Amino acid sequence: MKKNKLKEKLNSGNPTLATHLHNIWPSVVEVVGHTGIFDYVEFVAEYAPFDLNSLDNFCRAVELFDMSAIIKVDQQPRQFMAQRSIGSGFQGVLFSDCRTVDDVRECIQAVKPETPDAGGTHGVATRRITYMNYGGSAEYAKTLDETVVALMIEKKSAVDQLDEILSLGKIDMIQWGPADYSLSIGRPGEWNQPDIKAVERKVIESALKQGIPARAEIESVDQAKYYLDMGVRHFALGTDINILFNWLKGNGEQLRRELSGG
Repeated sequence: MKKNKLKEKLNSGNPTLATHLHNIWPSVVEVVGHTGIFDYVEFVAEYAPFDLNSLDNFCRAVELFDMSAIIKVDQQPRQFMAQRSIGSGFQGVLFSDCRTVDDVRECIQAVKPETPDAGGTHGVATRRITYMNYGGSAEYAKTLDETVVALMIEKKSAVDQLDEILSLGKIDMIQWGPADYSLSIGRPGEWNQPDIKAVERKVIESALKQGIPARAEIESVDQAKYYLDMGVRHFALGTDINILFNWLKGNGEQLRRELSGG
């Protein structure tokens, strides 16, 4: 089975760089791969339309390159989606909308093998990564155990239980979710207010203090310094639909001005 490049980099303390894709089309994955820059791609399944066959083809495209892939899953049915995605070839799962310690524990168990040592709930499944290997080999169990568990910290209740959540172990990476957090405290759209930015800093610094890598989502390189100064070394740069929108809008407006005589 393919090495989990993202897991290796996280374990070794090396920085990582990803980008977001809402588009499930494998050719877009190949465009990212041909840059030779990104360690992994994230398919944002929480927001995007897809079917199960598309997940397999997405991962086939990833495997043409020296990259990993993770998937961001919606809050329900997260166990089903996490396990089916791992079977397609995704090497990490980013869980959204966790509110309690029990929610997080359930997410961890969903991707870990159902062995006495791992304590997971993922049994044997003949899916794409295990064809011709039905029965659950030791390699299969190892692959499941190495799945990257990433967690959105984006609800007030999760922030309130942050220390307990981070102490669970087996969390490979966390990410702050400003929009959901501001909504959960009754202040939608106010994620850049100083008091909410202070909560973001607390979440990131708490994770780093416990040795858990924190990832930041940014739209431009200029936004990285704020997080670099906090010790963040993992970034998701840009989102396909935003990149497309900004290019079309900026260049379209400029050409319209030229057509109208400036």
